[in-house]
Amino acid sequence: MLRIDKIVLAPGYTEKDLKKAILGVLRVTGGELFSYEINKKSIDARKKDFVHYLLTVDVCLKNPSLEKNIARKNKQVTIAEKFEYGEGVTIPKDTAKPRVLIAGAGPAGLFCAYFLAKYGFSPVLIERGDDIAKRTEKVEEFWKTGVLDPESNVQFGAGGAGTYSDGKLNTAIKDTSGRIRAVLKAFVECGAPEDILYNAKPHIGTDVLKTVVSNMIGKITEMGGKVLFRTMLKDIKTKDGRVTAGVFASGEEWPCDAIVLAIGHSARDTFNMLYEKGILMEPKDFAVGLRIEHPQEMINADQYGSFAGLLPAAPYKLTYTTESGRGVYSFCMCPGGYVVNASSENGRLAVNGMSYRARDSKNANSALIVTVGKQDFDGFDPLSGVRFQQKLEESAFRSADGAVPQQLLKDFNTGTKSSAYGDFGSCVRGRAGFADLNRVLPEAVAKSLKEAIPHFEKTLPGFARCDAILSGVESRTSSPLRILRNEHKQCNILGLYPCGEGAGYAGGIVSAAVDGIKVMEEIAQITERRN
Repeated sequence: MLRIDKIVLAPGYTEKDLKKAILGVLRVTGGELFSYEINKKSIDARKKDFVHYLLTVDVCLKNPSLEKNIARKNKQVTIAEKFEYGEGVTIPKDTAKPRVLIAGAGPAGLFCAYFLAKYGFSPVLIERGDDIAKRTEKVEEFWKTGVLDPESNVQFGAGGAGTYSDGKLNTAIKDTSGRIRAVLKAFVECGAPEDILYNAKPHIGTDVLKTVVSNMIGKITEMGGKVLFRTMLKDIKTKDGRVTAGVFASGEEWPCDAIVLAIGHSARDTFNMLYEKGILMEPKDFAVGLRIEHPQEMINADQYGSFAGLLPAAPYKLTYTTESGRGVYSFCMCPGGYVVNASSENGRLAVNGMSYRARDSKNANSALIVTVGKQDFDGFDPLSGVRFQQKLEESAFRSADGAVPQQLLKDFNTGTKSSAYGDFGSCVRGRAGFADLNRVLPEAVAKSLKEAIPHFEKTLPGFARCDAILSGVESRTSSPLRILRNEHKQCNILGLYPCGEGAGYAGGIVSAAVDGIKVMEEIAQITERRN
């Protein structure tokens, strides 16, 4: 197979244009092509007068003997081989496979269960929240009325928090075993669009992701797994330092040889239970801040210039280090998206961002977050970061009487409560009200944001516009703690596998899913049932 790198195509290119470019690079005729597929696709907008697509394409010729000669003569072409996940994974053929209980149906838990079931295990996946249909009803009702179900909301339920975060699949992790590709292919097999396999910044969209998650759960059960909703892990039974059973909130005990803790970054009550049981964990740095909204048309013009109308809604990524050394950066940027009330506890309020597949709302939004660490926490025990988050969320809830607190940037800078939007309104899911966000954020965080935003203006003109809309508080960017585990992914109780974002080992849908697969690989090597 030949891999062609850096094929340049104009916005609005056609399949005919792509084929012509391939033939031009290889210097062959159309009759010599057997097949081709896009390996990677990105937008190069570094020069606003020459915005274009960059593609990497994999090509198979009808006469493979020509490939080496073509690659030798053309630096743009290399010989490539496809590596599919599973080729390097050995699953024991033992009939006494371990009984596996997986707590949490977010990406880590879903993919752990999916691949265990695929390889002949019979995992039991439990989720404290509802299935997609019921969860959607609960979330919509909450956004409309403010009545929260603490067990089924934007954080908890089928698909985890990622379901209501756009389905962004870009990741910074490196993986040479094919796990990332396996995650993307599984999503496609369950109904995701095929372009996630090659887009440099793939996304599914919250609306489509709901169907994908439902289909994945269906496949888990078809392959022999079991999925239980409204079922929460309340306790863990052990014997001689090993897991023997999981105890549900209902009081039911479920005998098992392994428990996967894919509990997500918002499972604070479960963190408390684990801490009380002596599970080793430590606080870790994370980041908090606000959401910022701008008109999507402005972002498109900044990023793509005169090509804006020919390209999809533009994203952005911004970073800055303050004079005091704190990092400030954009996070979970949602082109054509919505700010959402993402609360999961009564009396506490957190926001997130999401986009639907079309990314067609009028606004772009992103979290602007500031790094915080042990020096900012009220104490240094493993749960100190959790308490720090809760305090912020309580302040946010009080500031606008339970509605999402918002403030225009000019008023944030002067400490004035806003009274009306400027030239554009907010695209928000849930009730919103004006407040002074300086009273919500720690002083160091607010100060860092005020220092960073003028710097971001240099990259994106208009970013620091007076009527940019801020919403608070963005506090669930990642887990505030890490559950310690050994080289076999187990913690200080054997058979207990901390996994994914909540355990402190991932930072997004793909990295959490990959960690779920890694844990699956460890569990798959257990060849004897432990009693």
